Amino acid sequence: MYKQKTLCLFQIMSTLKGKVCLITGASRGIGRGIALQLVTNGATCYITGRNIEKLVMVQKEGQNRCVPGICIPVECDHSNDESVAKLFARISAEQAGQLDLLVNNAYSAVQFLLNNHDKPFWDQTLEGWDTVNKVGLRNNYLCAVHASRMMIKRRQGLIVNISSVGGKMYFQIPAYGIGKAGLDRMAKDCAVDLAKYNVAFVSLWPGIVKTELFEESLHDSSLTQKRATQLNWFYSVGESTEYSGKCIAHLLLDKDIMKKSGQILLSTDIGLENDFNDVNGQDPLSCRSLKFLLGVAGMYNLSNYVPRCLRISKSMFMRSLTSSTANTPFKLESEYA
Repeated sequence: MYKQKTLCLFQIMSTLKGKVCLITGASRGIGRGIALQLVTNGATCYITGRNIEKLVMVQKEGQNRCVPGICIPVECDHSNDESVAKLFARISAEQAGQLDLLVNNAYSAVQFLLNNHDKPFWDQTLEGWDTVNKVGLRNNYLCAVHASRMMIKRRQGLIVNISSVGGKMYFQIPAYGIGKAGLDRMAKDCAVDLAKYNVAFVSLWPGIVKTELFEESLHDSSLTQKRATQLNWFYSVGESTEYSGKCIAHLLLDKDIMKKSGQILLSTDIGLENDFNDVNGQDPLSCRSLKFLLGVAGMYNLSNYVPRCLRISKSMFMRSLTSSTANTPFKLESEYA
């Protein structure tokens, strides 16, 4: 099985050559992982972020892997419409109007979420909405507009919004969930307009991702034993930052991608469908699996006895997210109460 999956990766490396991609917010985390996988598989990737030095580090990491693709770092302020317009104008000029893939991953509110997760929304600064959703939602729509104008001329293309379960269930703060729900709906509705031009638009939900921030949190000395146990279990079943890149590489090659257009896609479902594993050779645990759901409930020992292959349906999983009250977060007492 492992050899078959490795062979599948080799085949992708020979077929992404000539693809032009744009990954926003690629200086670290999932964006970086997606970019590295796409250039590893032969694509030409423009990567954006606010810090050109960090982007160059991603470019050099790809070069150190002796990848067949090309990584092009571009400093871009995704909160500035003119900066975004110049980005697409540059790609169009340099690639003769070709753009095969846009990955909307730019996000600028991580620190705001960390600082405000324990406050009710009315106690947060009024600027919080823009901090969370000016780049994380509005900019993604703007990028989709620019990308679509390029893609429809060639009658092909794929746009991927990086979203999360936060679009269906409460996570951290309301502005976060509203933004993620907006990304999911954006993919659904924009796909309708794009359908006759053979351009697909999907929303991708990664699972628990082993980002740099997640890895740092594991070493937080202030964690309670219960919280530390929970985080370590999540980390053990999670996916690397490059797993989403493998997913998107397969979507980019999917001849039936239009059948998926407008849908929410789970990263592990794409892995199961295409029979590939993570960069470490392991398979991330599906968030639809009973094993995962038991772990989320804190029943780690019981989950050890449950086979990974036992999964609830996607529709049932989605309904469980919208009806769940188990994730009601702790909030400080409001100063207005």
